[in-house]
Amino acid sequence: MEKEKANKSQTRILLGAAFMMAISAIGPGFLTQTAIFTEEHGANHGFIILISLMLAAGVQLNVWRVIGASGMRGQDIANKVLPGLGFVVTFLIALGGLAFNIGNIGGAALGLNALAAIPVEFGYWLAALVAIGIFLAKNAKTVVDFVMKILGVIMITIVIAVMFITNPPYGQALGHTFFPAFEGGITSAFFPIMTYLGGTVGGYITFSGAHRLMDAGISGKENIKKVTTSSLQGISIAALMRIVLFLAVFGVIVAGYTLAPVYEGDPANPAAIAFLRGAGPLGFRFFGVVLFVAGLTSVIGAAYTSITFIKTLFKPVETYENYFVIGFILFSTIIMSVVGSPAMLLVVVGFLNGLILPITLSVILLACRRKDIIGADYKHPTWLIILGVVIVGVTLYLSIQAIPGLITTLTG
Repeated sequence: MEKEKANKSQTRILLGAAFMMAISAIGPGFLTQTAIFTEEHGANHGFIILISLMLAAGVQLNVWRVIGASGMRGQDIANKVLPGLGFVVTFLIALGGLAFNIGNIGGAALGLNALAAIPVEFGYWLAALVAIGIFLAKNAKTVVDFVMKILGVIMITIVIAVMFITNPPYGQALGHTFFPAFEGGITSAFFPIMTYLGGTVGGYITFSGAHRLMDAGISGKENIKKVTTSSLQGISIAALMRIVLFLAVFGVIVAGYTLAPVYEGDPANPAAIAFLRGAGPLGFRFFGVVLFVAGLTSVIGAAYTSITFIKTLFKPVETYENYFVIGFILFSTIIMSVVGSPAMLLVVVGFLNGLILPITLSVILLACRRKDIIGADYKHPTWLIILGVVIVGVTLYLSIQAIPGLITTLTG
């Protein structure tokens, strides 16, 4: 009886970790980026999604397996690879997490604006208060697991429903996924691919689920299969959402609509406009729910994971972990209130998180065959190492090539 109860608890935690990673990725930036790039690239966007998902899976498997085998968090692995490197990695991850969290707060506010016409200035603080309330709960980590799963299912269900309403040309989307025809050449796909990588497995996101498993004590060679399964579940959930959202927005674009604000003075919210065009006022309200939930869950994931990087390096942070998470959320909200322009910020921070990816993945690859890190009885698959090295090279190249796209986005 006790063993069955323990197995159910572990299954819940493994699925919770998968949703932690996936729903952290499916934030407002994810929704906004997908809408903007679908409008820009049309059916060719399927190819961008395919390449980014293949690269993301390679990153995810490398990171989760090494963390699982070593029983160490990312920053501690980095310090083992090179003393002091963990502090550098923590700084980059926390900075990227803060940038993303600022955008997440803004995205949640855009969702409340679409749902109930709540001014975004008030929406920032309402979203922050809800997230803080979750971390004030007595069993905060259990509550987080539950919230991530339930709200994740709600988001995906709503987007699938809207996809069927907009009824995109599925055959055209499928054809261009494997045989794209970019007007500006293949280089025009570099910026969105890097942005998607940053938004799906860049910065803190790829570590979010793995660190959740660490907190639950699920690590070691005996748990590698479970860790791998949880990792693939996370990628699959994020992939499903990306694909159905692309198709839902593509149906709107094919119908001849643009994603510009409908009324003068409306805040820029491309994904919400897509739902308004595709499913009418009710679809617009439903998307408000999706965007608010995406923002809220991503605020939780970004704050939680950023603090898990800091807590093993600074003892007071570990002692008062939940309070530091709350402070992280409050600080993000203050900055968002000052900066404004959440839609633009959501695209830019995804790209910036992608710039961190080659660094964090390189650390994992340097650690993957170190017996003092992963143990003598675990051997990291050679094919994963080769794939990881290729991804580091590709992401470095794409980062450099995509900078003009970033500049165009910022100045356009």
